[in-house]
Amino acid sequence: MKLGLSTYSVHRLLQSGEWTVLDAIDWTAEHGGEHVEIVPIGFTVRGYPELADAIRERTARRGLEVSNYAIGAQFLQPDEASFEREIERVMAEVEVAHSLGAKLMRHDVASLPPAEATIARFDEVFPLLVQACARVADHAVQFGVTTSVENHGYFIQASDRVHRLVDAVNRPNFRTTLDVGNFLCVDEEPAAAVRKNTAIASMVHLKDFYRRRPGPTVEKGFFSTAGGYRLRGAILGHGDLDLAAVVRELKTGGYDGYLSVEFEGMEPEREGAGIGLKNARLAWDEV
Repeated sequence: MKLGLSTYSVHRLLQSGEWTVLDAIDWTAEHGGEHVEIVPIGFTVRGYPELADAIRERTARRGLEVSNYAIGAQFLQPDEASFEREIERVMAEVEVAHSLGAKLMRHDVASLPPAEATIARFDEVFPLLVQACARVADHAVQFGVTTSVENHGYFIQASDRVHRLVDAVNRPNFRTTLDVGNFLCVDEEPAAAVRKNTAIASMVHLKDFYRRRPGPTVEKGFFSTAGGYRLRGAILGHGDLDLAAVVRELKTGGYDGYLSVEFEGMEPEREGAGIGLKNARLAWDEV
């Protein structure tokens, strides 16, 4: 297992200009990280080859690996031309992942609000989603890159839908970035969902949430799950996710790859990310 940090965990620092992505790499190395996951929020890598070179060089100098390159994507498009443009854009991002030295890349596939993210709609568009993911994965083969879908965006967030997509794409270099916390967004119990999808995971995100019963969203920072529960980002180990149970399922399932801490709480990002890294290490070592 190699523990590291997603730059998403410090995106507020990056967006404000207080940090650059190189600062995030240095901070990760100084706080015991072994890899960094590059998520281009607050900065852009595509079209800036000098930044890709700088990221690759800084991680090597600090003894880190670039584990994963994670981008958004939306293959639900209004027409065929837009669908093709989105596939071409994601293929170009595969080449960015390669320029960073990353062997893994997460791209989103499709998102919809909960009311529209029905199984009927999923079945309707499923062939197009399979086609898009397969074409991107086939493009990625020449670069030695494994692409993946994250359980993300309500529409392809439940473990069974993720598994069905990975099975249908049927490429050895198309898997899932398994986010242990995101299953709560569709009201799925995380440990049980992790058990289902560990075998198809290329990457694992460790994330935590505070979970509250359905009701008026009055507290700052909460959002609604598909079933009306409320979630707010928490420091890993401080929220309501059973971290020990999740780690136990990962170990039982034989996962021994990258673990990437994702922090999206309201606390200062240095504090949230730093405590999260420590708690991830404790959980992995003690379970």
